[in-house]
Parts: sequence; C-alpha cells; structure tokens
Amino acid sequence: MENTPTTPSTPDLDEKRIREFVARSQQAQSDLDVLPALHTPDMVIINFHGRRLFGRETFAAAMTEALSSPLNDIRTELEVHDIRFTTPDVAVVSLTKTVHDERADAPDTAPLTGAMTYVLVREGDDWRIALAQTTPIR
Repeated sequence: MENTPTTPSTPDLDEKRIREFVARSQQAQSDLDVLPALHTPDMVIINFHGRRLFGRETFAAAMTEALSSPLNDIRTELEVHDIRFTTPDVAVVSLTKTVHDERADAPDTAPLTGAMTYVLVREGDDWRIALAQTTPIR
C-alpha cells in the first residue's frame, strides 16, 4: 500500500492528525472493532508487563481474551509529549500511559505510569500504529 497522503500535508497538520489519532486510540481501548484496525497488519506491541504481541490478529485475540476477563475493568489514559518525524510517513510519538485499575478486587495502589512509544506510519490521510511499547516508570 502506498503511503502517499491524498490531501496536502504539513508538519503542523500531521501533528494535529497524530494527536487526534492518539485520542481515538484511547477512546477505542475497549472496542474490538476499532482498536485493532488502528494498527498495521504486522504491528508489534510490547505491553506494560513485557508481553510481546506480533501481528494485528494476535493483538485482536489477546484483546478479546482480556475484555472477557476482569482486565476489562482496567482503563488507560495517554498523554502525548513529543512527535518526531523520521520521514514524512513515519513518526515516533513519546507518550505517558497511566493505567487505572478499577477491578473490584484491585489492590489499593496509585495508578501505574509508563513511558510509552508509538511508531506510526502514514496510510493515506491517517496514521496506523506499527509499534507500541510501554516501559513502566517506577
């Protein structure tokens, strides 16, 4: 698939689109129809606990399993700190991920915080997650 945008692009417009994309990904965190589609087919995720997921189908299966368990009561918030373009069609996004454990039997602890990195690739006028990695901040 060609990554050429179909409408004019500028760094400011791309940054705005990426921030909107990150907000959509946060809103879709429990939506099995939307969240996997925001990733490339060959994406890689390394989650908060070091679990590696290779490919959108594997991610969708793991998400299905998590949402049918008590993990469904865990939500996350994303805050974008920096966006760097390695090429016009690839961006590295630095975020903070805050995890709120809202399970009934959750330990009474402060939210977990992680340094998160997205590698995004342009698909037409939008972006897709090719890599997402979260490193816990202790």
